[in-house]
Amino acid sequence: MPRGFKFRLATLLRLREMARDERRSHLAEAYRADELVQQRIAQVRRQLDLAARECRAAVGPGEVNLDRIVEAQRFEVTMRAQQRQLQQQHEAIGREIERRRENLLEANRQVRILEQLRDHQERRHREQQARREIKQLDEVAATRAGRRGEDEPWDA
Repeated sequence: MPRGFKFRLATLLRLREMARDERRSHLAEAYRADELVQQRIAQVRRQLDLAARECRAAVGPGEVNLDRIVEAQRFEVTMRAQQRQLQQQHEAIGREIERRRENLLEANRQVRILEQLRDHQERRHREQQARREIKQLDEVAATRAGRRGEDEPWDA
């Protein structure tokens, strides 16, 4: 009795699936890092808005508090520098996300190729198995027909 189908490249397929899963997790990490940077950018924007409001309030009618204005301007300069740095990080992470996405697409493609090969080989194996079974059934039928012929001669 012929044995069942065994894909010879199953180990390679498992390795490629593991590599794909690892690349998927790396991409997820990059997305999380990007989300954190975007949250920090939003936080800096809010702080800049607050500093601008404080500056306007310090310059408003009444007594002018120069120390408060100078402190607000220093804070704004610091926040703008941080905002530029965060924007650069966001852009760098965006490039890294794109690189990791391409790596994941390639890993998916490699897995899909092996899965298609496995499916094709399995289909061929089933077809060959079916042909062998049909051949065996034909041989059994021919053997039985031959035995009947020995027992009962054919009348012409």
